[in-house]
Amino acid sequence: MREESFEANSVTVVALLLACGELLDLRTGKEVHGYCLRNGLFYLDPHVGTALLGFYLRFDVRIACAVFETMGLRNAVSWNAMITGYLDVGKCKKALELLSQMLIDGIRCDNVTILLVIQACAEFGSPKLGMQVHQMAIKLDFCKDLYIVNSLVNMYSKTGSLRSSCDLFGSISTRDVALWNSMISAYVESGFIEDAMSLFAEMRFEGIKADERTIAIISRVCEDLPNGLLNCRSLHGYGIKSGLERNKHLGNALLSVYAAQSCVKDAKKVFHEIGDADVISWNTLILALAHSYESKGQACEIFGKMRESDTKPNSHTIISVLAACEAEAFLNIGRSFHGYVIKHNLEIDPSLNSALTEMYMNCGDEATGRNLFERYGDKDLISWNSLISNYIRNDKAHEALLFFQQMISEMEPNPVTVINVLSSCTHLANLPQGLCLHAYTVRREFSMGFELSLANSLITMYARCGNMQYAEKIFKTLSRKNIVSWNAMISGYGMHGRGHDAMLAFSQMLEDGFKPNSITFISALSACSHCGLIEKGLQLFTSMVQEFYITPDLIHYACVADLLSRGGSLGEAMKFVELMPIAPDASVWRALLGGCRVYSETKLARRISEKLLELEPTNPGNYILLSNIYAAAGLWSEVNKLRVVLEEKGLKKPPGKSWIVIRGDIHCFKAGDKSHAQSDAIYAKLSSLMSSVKEGGYIPDLRWVLHDEEDEEKMKRLFSHSEKLAIAYGLINVSSGAPISITKNLRICGDCHEFSKHVSKLVQREIVLRDGSRFHRFVNGVCSCKDYW
Repeated sequence: MREESFEANSVTVVALLLACGELLDLRTGKEVHGYCLRNGLFYLDPHVGTALLGFYLRFDVRIACAVFETMGLRNAVSWNAMITGYLDVGKCKKALELLSQMLIDGIRCDNVTILLVIQACAEFGSPKLGMQVHQMAIKLDFCKDLYIVNSLVNMYSKTGSLRSSCDLFGSISTRDVALWNSMISAYVESGFIEDAMSLFAEMRFEGIKADERTIAIISRVCEDLPNGLLNCRSLHGYGIKSGLERNKHLGNALLSVYAAQSCVKDAKKVFHEIGDADVISWNTLILALAHSYESKGQACEIFGKMRESDTKPNSHTIISVLAACEAEAFLNIGRSFHGYVIKHNLEIDPSLNSALTEMYMNCGDEATGRNLFERYGDKDLISWNSLISNYIRNDKAHEALLFFQQMISEMEPNPVTVINVLSSCTHLANLPQGLCLHAYTVRREFSMGFELSLANSLITMYARCGNMQYAEKIFKTLSRKNIVSWNAMISGYGMHGRGHDAMLAFSQMLEDGFKPNSITFISALSACSHCGLIEKGLQLFTSMVQEFYITPDLIHYACVADLLSRGGSLGEAMKFVELMPIAPDASVWRALLGGCRVYSETKLARRISEKLLELEPTNPGNYILLSNIYAAAGLWSEVNKLRVVLEEKGLKKPPGKSWIVIRGDIHCFKAGDKSHAQSDAIYAKLSSLMSSVKEGGYIPDLRWVLHDEEDEEKMKRLFSHSEKLAIAYGLINVSSGAPISITKNLRICGDCHEFSKHVSKLVQREIVLRDGSRFHRFVNGVCSCKDYW
């Protein structure tokens, strides 16, 4: 063109820059830029300047910014392009600053500008700025544009202003399916699942036909609903009626829900309905089978059928099928999948390497798993998080903490890492480590506003590590709460024996507009059970069904059985269980048996134990609980029979362990333990304590010894219980006047409970003991549980 003496005009230049951008041809694009400068096109035509901006934004926002600053004429399109550039690289603050400069320069915003700035407010997390932009949109008469209304609804929900989203949605008379989807999604993202389902029903009532996105949003939350499976099946039927049954996106979404609900039969049905299944469909079905205890073998079979089909397995397929290999019996099968990866040259990315590592560790080959992890050069956050969470799942919380310490020397953890490690601190009741983690999140400026799950994990950690004061402080400072936040507080109050505070929190939650879910009622019922609030607990259970329309699960029935039996109403508890609309499981019968232990009801215990042992014949804890009841009643022949049964079945009582954390180190004790470096000093201290508390009125309760032997031998057994050893060690090593905090993996025995009361009075020290179900705070001879445990 130039050879024939034709000069390029602005239209030609814009076309050339678009082509260079598509081809990522920086060199030619720069030549075109130079031509524009030489011929004055850049300064005289804003379209050329905007095209140059779009071209450079594909490479470097800084160059684009320099071009923007030197443009002679800038219109709304130019400003929009630059704002888009900053948004694309995550610089929301810069994008918002450009809006201010644009208004100062007298450039009128168009609807695209408003859309971009709303997005910036959402990502920046500023509801205040969002409201100002909303007002600007109203003044410019842009709120008739449903795209803008959609964006505003999304922005308000993302910045924690769900009420503003609701008000805006309610003010629009004509709503399209996209707007309905945005509002339903806003409810889902804010944790208001039931409201999302209600809005979906209202949408259908008003004759708005759901599209793929609607059903995808609803399908994601079905598993969180009390009747999740029923809702998923209803949604499945609706999809079929809407002619979407062969839609892969819907089919894969439903497959995911059925997989999460462990409904293998339904998952298979959806898979066959899809017809032309893609790799996502195959992977999801394999994952559904892998997560089902009865269908793990089928996951491997489906993998074989997939290989025979036209769909090639990818790394995600291997990750899915490896999920089936989580026991020693699957080790060789897991190795064969590893071999497939090597043979077919599948790229071992961090996710696949993590899955392989996890498989080996779950199958008992920890050495190979560790070796895979250590040898993998490109370890990322996924790899570290997977390893740490795997140790936690395998009850190796201490190892998880050690790996976290190694991790932070190599890379920056993210909130997911911290949440995983916080669960280790929670499991171990390691408050010092939890405090360090909290400080770490503050130093790294992890945003509490947008990492609500991190804030909730901190609340849980503090509550379960014995510091409700810090849990309350974090809860009160949250600008945005969800139902998980409330559940954590209610559960924490219950564990600490503060039942009335738990009920106050429940009432406040309702006043603030939050609807309780299934977990809320588990926490609230447990709190009532721990504190003897029988009438309140029964009222809650009734309201759960009649007021909140939540169908009780077996765990709710177990909570009520525990509430009644612990409160001495064993007859009423038994009647309640017999009238249950679903068959009681082991947890329900175990709750009743626990009540029999408290009130020495051996006859009823025998009857209940038959039901319990029929359901769980291999759980040693059931035999131990029954043995406790017989031993307390002096029925030693029955105790001996149970001991023989345990031996014949090869069952072993889980060892009781108590530990104390001092200066970051965990000191663990078992009954009769003499392995500690300070063992001599511990036993000397314990002997001294025992003499002193006996003078103060403590009488060893020999009923807690499960052996038919002389009283002197029973006294020796009680003397060296793990709780007592940990208390003695704490008194030696914890600075004078500071509380002694101890954790036990099982329930505290009655004798140790009485001993701890006397010791707290003797040494004038607070002793905090977290056992398998709650906290006991001993102060001046009194326990916070008021001996109701």
